[in-house]
Amino acid sequence: MNRPADRIYAEVIGDPIAQSKSPAIHNYWIGKLGLQADYRAHHVPSDQLQAYLAKRRQDSQWRGCNVTMPHKQAVIPLLDQLDPLARDIGAVNTIVRREDGSLIGYNTDAGGFLEPLKPFLERQHLFRMARVLGTGGAARAIIAALARENTVLVVAGRNPDKARALLDELDPKGAHHVVSLAHFGDRTDFAFDDRQGIFDLVVNASPLGMAGQPPLEFDLSHAPPGSIFYDIVTHPLDTPLLKAARKAGFPTIDGLNMLIGQAAEAFEHFFGQRPLRDEHDAELRTILTA
Repeated sequence: MNRPADRIYAEVIGDPIAQSKSPAIHNYWIGKLGLQADYRAHHVPSDQLQAYLAKRRQDSQWRGCNVTMPHKQAVIPLLDQLDPLARDIGAVNTIVRREDGSLIGYNTDAGGFLEPLKPFLERQHLFRMARVLGTGGAARAIIAALARENTVLVVAGRNPDKARALLDELDPKGAHHVVSLAHFGDRTDFAFDDRQGIFDLVVNASPLGMAGQPPLEFDLSHAPPGSIFYDIVTHPLDTPLLKAARKAGFPTIDGLNMLIGQAAEAFEHFFGQRPLRDEHDAELRTILTA
């Protein structure tokens, strides 16, 4: 795609990248704000990552890029500086170019994940517990974000040893727990206590349930009364987990919330302006789900 020589731009990189919704999100905000800027997707295989960043360092019009799989950890040694949160999480999803060509890495996934939970987390709770399903790249940011919100975590993965290693790395002093992902697939007769004053969250941080992926097996008997169900999958947006939870009367949060929230933080890093949100989010969601 041709770009005017005097127009600033940012990108999203990954392998694959054609499925990314980031260009639609950022270009919507660019248009609403009337910025002379572009945002586009750029396919970068792993063996071209170093060359890509070296070239972009020399481009004064390039404001940075969002980073998706499989590069969120691979980019770290190629950067000049890490924001403290990105360093703690051990993953970067946003790279910003400074005027001198140096590159700084951020992680906006954590903030984007927490954004729709803020009305709940602003309240006082006697106890907070989250069941996090998955141990991949997205789970890193989610685990770190929830641990910072004084949440006791039960992390479930196909390999519980990997789940324990994640917790030991991201919050070694926390009193967290690990289980096999299969544990949540079977019905339980556990009698939950009165959950008044307790914040309970169930998060699918895995690709299970995504189109083309195996289903996520989660029996709702594992969810305490009043639990919030949050699925970061965006295709389909209304996943089988969310449908089942909503039918059973649980509140739900879909994956576009995290996607738009993390993009908003990155947009401000790239273009120095806050994107238009609030009532504009509904219009943006319509575009993204068309």
